[in-house]
Amino acid sequence: MLRKTFRLTEPAVATAPLVVSSPHSGREYDWDFLTASVLDGERIRSSEDAYVDVLLERVPALGVPLLTAEMPRAFLDLNRAPEELDPAVIRDLPRGQTNPRISSGLGVIPRVVAQGRAIYEGKISHREARQRIDRVWRPYHAQLEQLMDAAHRRFGQAVLLDVHSMPHEAIEGAGPQGATPQVVLGDRFGASAAADLMDRVEAVFAELGFRVARNTPFAGAYIAQTYGRPSEGRHAIQIEIDRALYLDEVRIRPSRSFDEMQRLLTEALARICAELAGLRDMAAE
Repeated sequence: MLRKTFRLTEPAVATAPLVVSSPHSGREYDWDFLTASVLDGERIRSSEDAYVDVLLERVPALGVPLLTAEMPRAFLDLNRAPEELDPAVIRDLPRGQTNPRISSGLGVIPRVVAQGRAIYEGKISHREARQRIDRVWRPYHAQLEQLMDAAHRRFGQAVLLDVHSMPHEAIEGAGPQGATPQVVLGDRFGASAAADLMDRVEAVFAELGFRVARNTPFAGAYIAQTYGRPSEGRHAIQIEIDRALYLDEVRIRPSRSFDEMQRLLTEALARICAELAGLRDMAAE
């Protein structure tokens, strides 16, 4: 029996041109995948954006659709192009172009999880890789594209907030003047979202007390690049949240501050919805 590969929760009535997604919080691990991996059940979860989908579960009540992955990032990375195939983990792969993500083991079929730990002892077949892409990647992106199209038709613009979490150790001292950012907003250095929209989103998080950085160390990958076309009224912003704000990173469990972080994130998204309504009203005038 095939597992459901994503979960879509739609609002009763859409009230904002916003789409919220969480492509890396999936935690439905196939038994066959687990037995094929050399990692134990805890280590294989280390690349998850653990419980980001739960942090976001109040989003539909704001009048905004929420799309979340069910299958884990270690199985297939939805924030990569389907052509980003790694010959070091896939057998019988035709020679093609590479890039730093593939070289580091983080293609669409990942070779490693956090801290460079190998997922497999050997390689998987090219056929298996293609089956994963057809079963998991294509349905998710077809749904995401439909949501963006629907928002654009209804509101004249569409804004995707693609929400992730980042290991605390990876961002220590990575902000301006050596500060550690708590939220990193990525718009591919202006390519995937309008500047005034980024300014407003940054201001919302700053007003709620977060230390915010832009594009460093995370500027956005395939999803921001593909769905962010500001000249067409389509914007995509990647939001990275410090896991230490809501997660026990060692045990991969929600921490005592989880409920407060959920409240703050919901408030941030509610304010962003209001900002988008203001932008729409100004455009109408």
